[in-house]
Amino acid sequence: MNDNKGILLETGTNEFEIIEFSIGNVAYGINVAKVREVINIVETTTMPQAHPFVDGIFSLRGKIMPLVNLARALDVEEYSDQCRVIVSELNNYFVGFKVNDVSRIHRISWAQMEPPPQTGSSDTVIGIIKLDNKVILLLDFEKILAEINPEINRKLTEIPVSATDMVDARRRRKILVAEDSKMLRDLLNSTLQKAGYIEVLCKENGLEALKYLEGQYIGTNKDGGIPIDLVITDIEMPQMDGHHLLKRMRDNSNLQHIPVVIFSSLINEEMRRKGEVLGANAQITKPEIGQLIKIIDQLLTK
Repeated sequence: MNDNKGILLETGTNEFEIIEFSIGNVAYGINVAKVREVINIVETTTMPQAHPFVDGIFSLRGKIMPLVNLARALDVEEYSDQCRVIVSELNNYFVGFKVNDVSRIHRISWAQMEPPPQTGSSDTVIGIIKLDNKVILLLDFEKILAEINPEINRKLTEIPVSATDMVDARRRRKILVAEDSKMLRDLLNSTLQKAGYIEVLCKENGLEALKYLEGQYIGTNKDGGIPIDLVITDIEMPQMDGHHLLKRMRDNSNLQHIPVVIFSSLINEEMRRKGEVLGANAQITKPEIGQLIKIIDQLLTK
């Protein structure tokens, strides 16, 4: 697994790897970069007044973490006693996800990942991959985590106190956000606007963001091509990931001057190195939006 991640780290391709797992007869996927290890089911300690999704807490390699019953979080039928645990690190937070079985790793292109069809009010599924005569659902694990950890939502809506002249300066800047999670897209949009960045344009993936940016220079944008001053991008997105978006921008003479801030739960040592090589101006781990706003201020007032 580490060798493959090293290959992806150096290439700058629009590829990623997923671990396929199942709950009942349904296949799901999680990005390899989010997974620390897969273990057999563990004994847990029940916590008083714990969130309904959480079976309890357990200790692994000196870390205490919650065990999230993923079937319950997805409101699907419970599975058998033969289960596995996917140990993940998201937003600097360790968590175990209880699943039915873990099968294999797939390397795919983000272009193979399609947005989910609108079938109801749920937005827990962020993408669909058709592979080996089956459909694999990619889940919004950050959304699930935010539901059980209110601290994440607090940090996503926390606005640092700023001087009046800084708030005024923010109103003259336009920011483009590339984020596939509707929950995080809405939170980013509202929090940035409350901070004074009233010109915020949101796109659901890197491809949509790139098309908009390229449209600025050929006059195809409906808003008249108002220049973008800064781009905030997630890494994990369908059609085109944030790293590939960054690479395409740095290879385009019309776009290479625009500051790019990566805002992602996937930022670890390897991912940070890749972002630096590709030319990211800053990289912030979700959900630290207070830190994100401070970095934006620094980049836009140079």
